[in-house]
Amino acid sequence: MASMTVRICHLYPRLLSVAGDRGNLMAIARRCAWRGIGCSVTEAEVGEIPDFTQADLILLHGGQDREMTAAAEDLAAKSGPLREAIEGDAVVLAVCAGYQLLAHSYTPSAGPSIQGLGILDAVTEAGPVRFIGHLGIECSDFGPASSGSSASTGGRRLVGFENHSGRTFLGDGARPLGRVIAGAGNNGEDHTEGARYREVYATYMHGPVLPKNPWFADHLLSRALAHRYQDVEPLAPLADQTEDQAQDAALRLAVRQAPTWRTAATAVSRIVRQPSGRHRVPAGTSR
Repeated sequence: MASMTVRICHLYPRLLSVAGDRGNLMAIARRCAWRGIGCSVTEAEVGEIPDFTQADLILLHGGQDREMTAAAEDLAAKSGPLREAIEGDAVVLAVCAGYQLLAHSYTPSAGPSIQGLGILDAVTEAGPVRFIGHLGIECSDFGPASSGSSASTGGRRLVGFENHSGRTFLGDGARPLGRVIAGAGNNGEDHTEGARYREVYATYMHGPVLPKNPWFADHLLSRALAHRYQDVEPLAPLADQTEDQAQDAALRLAVRQAPTWRTAATAVSRIVRQPSGRHRVPAGTSR
């Protein structure tokens, strides 16, 4: 794989990159270097439209409402080429605000709704509870791990740190990234976390998510390489003992905090729960 290069497009690296999200780029670059795989990075800020036909992996990270509003306005100019890249199976990792921007809309607690691109069949609205803490999920529809990650982690679990008041509800056109083991996930109600569409992987996990989940980092890397090259060989295993230990530790913390978090969230939701029927994914879909 020494002659191969994965081409990464990092959208809004200075506008949207909170809670250590830039570490996702660093993790992919390092795992490429350890294997002798080339890695090129193009950064695109507001007003810059990159050549998405040259992107194998696109990163869109988290930010606050103000930054998210600016990104949403700019994404409208990028939407056509970005959609084409996604329909052509370019790989996308979208975190928190990036997740919401790829969906239909985000309605904050004050101010107008922020319109997303509608690539993901989901809607988000600000809720009365802020979900803060370690998050663990079980992923059921991934193939065998590409790297030599330890089986002690379960092989298909993801861990990260969530910090959001947005409640996301999926429509029929998106499937969850995984099922919540501990934490809130999309909305604290239906036990889903994140969303998937084609090669788009969206999540609320900060931390950043990839260093603690080497099998997921390698899944994204292998799919990005497959986007560029034919007959890609499986990735060479790496010694991921440290990463696996970090994942195990984070999952233990998530499970340990779960009873306290759920008790508080349940108490608040009983007091301020919105009338039933409030959440609606746009026409033709359902929650």
